[in-house]
Amino acid sequence: MVRAMAPDIRIASGEDASVLSHVASATFPLACPPGTDEHAIAAFIATDLTAERFARHLADPTRTILLATGDGGPTGYALVVNGEPDDEQVRASLTVHPIAELNKFYVVPQAHGNGLASRLMDASVEVARADGASGVWLGVSSRNPRANRFYEKQGFHVVGTKSFAMGEHTFYDDFVRERIL
Repeated sequence: MVRAMAPDIRIASGEDASVLSHVASATFPLACPPGTDEHAIAAFIATDLTAERFARHLADPTRTILLATGDGGPTGYALVVNGEPDDEQVRASLTVHPIAELNKFYVVPQAHGNGLASRLMDASVEVARADGASGVWLGVSSRNPRANRFYEKQGFHVVGTKSFAMGEHTFYDDFVRERIL
């Protein structure tokens, strides 16, 4: 499986569902476009980032969740999905197959700038590679300059766009970024 994982990053297990939900609830709002309705964010967290949802992710053999820890608690997580995307718009944008999706990638603000995100990315890429992927793709808001700078530094290039729905709101300005392994 993953050979060179950083000591503060491990593959999450079923017992981590509540911890992952907590980290997701704290970090997801940071990635939302400016002006996103707070009620829509709260509703998304309440339906998509629950412990039950993470338990289903953890039980799915096509998904691997990495959990980063430090200073006595969780500091971030990444969800890697092995397989082709369901979204036709995304599939048409990608240039390499087989491919894995970096479906979620978040680090708590206190851990920004200390190298954790790069180590978590390295571990995520290693998971995708070990699962046989020739590339990794992700979707990121075009209005999130910090995330886009990070992904660009990590070798992810814009290959298309896609929409992202959150409750009644649909954002059409997400970049589809791809990194060839």
